[in-house]
Amino acid sequence: MHERASTRLPTTRLLAIALLALATVFIDVAGGAFAQERPRTLLEFLFRGGRERARQPERRQVPQVKKRTTTRRATAPSRSSAPSRPTVDAVEKAEDARVVVIVGDFLAGGLAEGLTTVFAEDPTVRIVDRSNGSSGFVRDDFYNWPAEIGPILDEVKPAVGVVMMGSNDRQQMRVDGNRESVRSEKWTAEYATRAGTLAQSFAERGVPVVWVGLPAFKFSTMTSDMLAFNDLQRNAVETVGGTFVDIWEGFVDENGAYAATGPDINGQAVRLRAGDGINFTQAGRRKIAFYAEKPLKRILGAGPSSIFPDLGVPELLGPPTAGQPTVERTPPIALGDPDLDGGDELLGASLDPKTGEAVTLSEKLAIEGKTPAPRPGRVDDFSIGVEPAVAVVPQPGADRDETSAIVPAR
Repeated sequence: MHERASTRLPTTRLLAIALLALATVFIDVAGGAFAQERPRTLLEFLFRGGRERARQPERRQVPQVKKRTTTRRATAPSRSSAPSRPTVDAVEKAEDARVVVIVGDFLAGGLAEGLTTVFAEDPTVRIVDRSNGSSGFVRDDFYNWPAEIGPILDEVKPAVGVVMMGSNDRQQMRVDGNRESVRSEKWTAEYATRAGTLAQSFAERGVPVVWVGLPAFKFSTMTSDMLAFNDLQRNAVETVGGTFVDIWEGFVDENGAYAATGPDINGQAVRLRAGDGINFTQAGRRKIAFYAEKPLKRILGAGPSSIFPDLGVPELLGPPTAGQPTVERTPPIALGDPDLDGGDELLGASLDPKTGEAVTLSEKLAIEGKTPAPRPGRVDDFSIGVEPAVAVVPQPGADRDETSAIVPAR
């Protein structure tokens, strides 16, 4: 009995040692997998190792972060919403260049910038900006335009003056020591007087004046005031024979309301006004200058009516090349005023009067007014369909009372 117990004891110990060694092996082999998923029972712990060897777990791919390199890829240039415009190179102005003086508030300063671009390539015209951004007609204690315009014109001696003013005038005006509210009766009368005095200063010195009107603004009350100011300024400049340029339609939408965007001088939709709803962008300033450009060129003599007579068609086309027949051409004539080029008819329009007897059909028509006889079958032959008249010759011995009617047989 003792021998059986001693025999069983080593066997039990050996079995325990074997199990411990087997568990150690399984832990070493499948350490990563066991660490991630712990077995729930002893059987699963003992017999899972074989299945894990047969089926290796899928390893998750850890995304690798690429290191940044200093090499930069070439990127395509970003597209701008506004179309690219060709740059205008300013030319050197001539010593005897005619001066265009710009006076007014900050809007006049933007107008001067746009007109500088317009005449950048013209050496005979120079733009002089004498605007004052915070000025106007109301605050004469800050800057008195009716009193200051005379010395400016005497100093600059301009060929033409341009005025744009009124955006700072929405405030009380001191009249006879009292403060009058905007657009009251006395305020309106004094405003018209000051605007008229400024326009008269140009007329007294023989300087043509182009007065550019005010645009719409973002705020409705401000817009209504600008409309009233435009009427007063128009009356002031037209009284002295000046030109008023209305730019209102260029900065409103189809309903007549303020518009921040709109077509530029090339017809492209761009942003014309700044975010504050008052100032203008570069495209907006150029558009204001576009409205003033036409009357200015007409006054300066740089319009189409003065260019075409000087530049005839032969000069535009260049001299004829060798071997080609010489073609006599006439310069174009202004449709509105043909007397500008010294002639009132096109080349070859005059006809030498014909004398003597008319021989050809065309001469008979031109001289005697006789049309040729119509030819049978032609469109002017109106005798088609008309029975020709046939003279009836009576037979000898026939009674005069008898007729040529056919008598039916009895």
